[in-house]
Amino acid sequence: MRNAIMPGWNRRNASGLPYMCKNAIHQDGLKMKIIVDADATPKRVLEICRQAAKFPVSLVTVASFNHRIESERHVVVGNSPQETDLQVVNLAARGDIVVTQDWGLAAMVLNKGAAALSPSGQIFREETIDFLLEERELKAKFRRSGGKTKGPAKRTAQDDRKFRESLFKLLENRV
Repeated sequence: MRNAIMPGWNRRNASGLPYMCKNAIHQDGLKMKIIVDADATPKRVLEICRQAAKFPVSLVTVASFNHRIESERHVVVGNSPQETDLQVVNLAARGDIVVTQDWGLAAMVLNKGAAALSPSGQIFREETIDFLLEERELKAKFRRSGGKTKGPAKRTAQDDRKFRESLFKLLENRV
């Protein structure tokens, strides 16, 4: 169905990454964006995103009013559940890069043709997102039945390196 709407949307380069926006300009003439779901993004990830200024992209952060985010283009939303995610989806366009650790949000922006990247450096792919969503549901069901699951590990310098490498890999394949 999508091929009829956006021919070639799923073409891949040699690295398996989507070909999109080779000149970093959307079809509507707007600059490509890195959109950060800043509600739960580590500060170090925001710093790495700011380093992407050497590419012709703009950085947009989105967070609820409960978070203090230093950014030139920051969008403040209310505190309702999923309000940040909805704003990120509304801002995302084909060819943008969205930084989020929310697998559901990653699935929605992938569906719009944007790339999705976790703060740990994992590039979300359409081929694997269904598995991740199923895993999320199974873990939630386990927790609802009284089970305990591990939280995220403490962030390391290696996480920062992996995120930086993944972000710059996505950017280089888009500009």
